[in-house]
Amino acid sequence: MKRWLVLLSVVWIGTAGAQDSKIKVPYTRFTLANGLTVILHEDHSVPLVSVNTYYHVGSGSEKPGRTGFAHLFEHLMFEGSGNAPEGKFDEWLEAAGGDNNGSTNTDRTNYWEDVPRNALELPLFLESDRMGYLLKAMSPATVNGQRDVVKNERRQSYENRPYGMASIVLSENLYPANHPYHWPTIGSMEDLSAASYEDVVEFFKQYYAPNNASLSVAGDIDVAKTRALVEKWFSEIPSGPPVPPFAAPPVRLTEEKRLLLEDKVQLPRLYMAWLTPPSFAPGDAEMDVLASILTEGKNSRLYKRLVYDLQIAQDVSAFQASARLGSSFMIIATARSGHKLPELEAVIQEEINRLKHELPTAREVQRVVNQLESSFLGRMERIGGFGGKADQLNYYYLVTGNPDYFNEDLARYKALEPADISNSAQTRLPDKARVILSIVPIGKKELAAMAGKEQK
Repeated sequence: MKRWLVLLSVVWIGTAGAQDSKIKVPYTRFTLANGLTVILHEDHSVPLVSVNTYYHVGSGSEKPGRTGFAHLFEHLMFEGSGNAPEGKFDEWLEAAGGDNNGSTNTDRTNYWEDVPRNALELPLFLESDRMGYLLKAMSPATVNGQRDVVKNERRQSYENRPYGMASIVLSENLYPANHPYHWPTIGSMEDLSAASYEDVVEFFKQYYAPNNASLSVAGDIDVAKTRALVEKWFSEIPSGPPVPPFAAPPVRLTEEKRLLLEDKVQLPRLYMAWLTPPSFAPGDAEMDVLASILTEGKNSRLYKRLVYDLQIAQDVSAFQASARLGSSFMIIATARSGHKLPELEAVIQEEINRLKHELPTAREVQRVVNQLESSFLGRMERIGGFGGKADQLNYYYLVTGNPDYFNEDLARYKALEPADISNSAQTRLPDKARVILSIVPIGKKELAAMAGKEQK
């Protein structure tokens, strides 16, 4: 399920007996003089607090030839800062009963700490120290050490993992070379090797500044006291230079691309990918529902036909990979032994065509919407971690400018009709503007779905 499904603590608004109750997350937002946006949300259900920091920089802010910096910094941020020596970040949090982690994607870099309520000041100190004083502890040796760690991570996650290169190949063919989503978040080996210490310092000074960050604190807090603590630890950090807007020209495919990779795998796998609307834009929710109709559950269209009835596939999945500058819609299916990818493609195409020319049933659409709403409402009590309350407030703020956006988020799904799904299939899944990738065992090119195209 997508990140928005993780709900926040809620206040139900509406009259008794109203069919459509609205959900609202009360929050306090303010901006420090240095530009740091702060979002505070009280939830006294459990004595826990989550501190969540978004730096509004991801791999999409990088430049060709200088990729992988955003993810490299995710590693460097745990290697010590001016007043927190190397290793103490985790040690001090664990001693207080806390937990922490970070993640990077195309649109942002995120760090979070979950602690008991009486330990709130500790993560605020730690986050402020690495925001303001990371460079005091960073050295060429530190950068080189983490550069090697990231390279090894790339080998494990991509080059040496079965089917691991698929996402890189798909992005390179969905987006042109100058688009921010063309390269992987982890960067290229060549760029990681070429990055100098001075390059890394410049990246930090440009993007890791309070005016390019937002801090969300959710949980068992007192707003006034928490605001005072935030001001205490973050106010002295100076602003950075203005950050260029996160933007890119619209992208469209004008052809079908058929690609083939041979890999050390046992079974062939088919990938079908299209460009689709950005996060929260018209069409984004429709593609979520369409994906679920196709592959969510044993009665979904593609699972039932490919895996259960015909038994020609080991698995099948579909999803809308939503992002700020544009999304992609993916269908992935692994063939069973003895079957070729053209068999799978033919069935997938039949079901896509059915959705284009025949409305899905009202029951199909309602089933998916009910599942989405149930997940939305059923995960309200999660405070921290990736996708928890503090993270969700930050995410909505990053993408929409409004931390309290989840009611509008849910509403766009509940408003959908079968015709909306069929129209989206017609307009968003063209046959002549997509990327089809076959990954086959080495020496088994005949299993690929090349459809008479020259192999690339």
